[in-house]
Amino acid sequence: MIFHATACVAWFLLHVLVAGVWRPALAARLGESGFRGLFSLLSALSLGVMIWTYLQAPTIWLWSPHPTLNVIAALLMLPAFILLVAGLRPGNPTLAGADLLLGDRLPVIGITRVTRSPILWAFALWAVAHMMANGDAATLLLAGTVLLTALNGMVSIDRKKRRKLGEAYAAFERKTSVIPFAAILQGRNEFRFREIGWLTLIAGLLLYAAAFWLHGRLGTPIVL
Repeated sequence: MIFHATACVAWFLLHVLVAGVWRPALAARLGESGFRGLFSLLSALSLGVMIWTYLQAPTIWLWSPHPTLNVIAALLMLPAFILLVAGLRPGNPTLAGADLLLGDRLPVIGITRVTRSPILWAFALWAVAHMMANGDAATLLLAGTVLLTALNGMVSIDRKKRRKLGEAYAAFERKTSVIPFAAILQGRNEFRFREIGWLTLIAGLLLYAAAFWLHGRLGTPIVL
């Protein structure tokens, strides 16, 4: 379990330090493309190690999984998949590498009206669902690390974008919200389903159905 815990800490620090605190210095030295390449490589390696140590970790039960929690977890995964698909569309300004396509443009459209951090919320919901549906220490470490990384990312992305784009991003923040639907409920924006589209919804539902099928094949709880 100590190796799994170490891998989880390493993953979290990679995102807090390399992608956060040390990013300006590293990007200045390596160039933006060089930094992105290095960070992508380190992220892939770190994720691989974290998953491998998770699979090797002993099963230490902290609580007994309850069928009701499995149902709630499965329900949480539906918006998670929809947020993931919607957030991967190129019009999302907070998507990794979006600046290569959008430049300094910050469109408030589609899922951005709901939350400016759709992909990170998808990861956060995944993490909460798995912590609910599983009661073992290894899953708590893995999912807890993903949750903390996602929540930190929501703050970190805003900070980096604000530093880079200044008032333009501040204006974008005033029209949007990190918390889903907060800007809409506060009257700073409005929900427009047509901008998200049926295709996004159907793709999310198909991924959700595939998750059910995969878990059935693996003989694991209906959460992915």
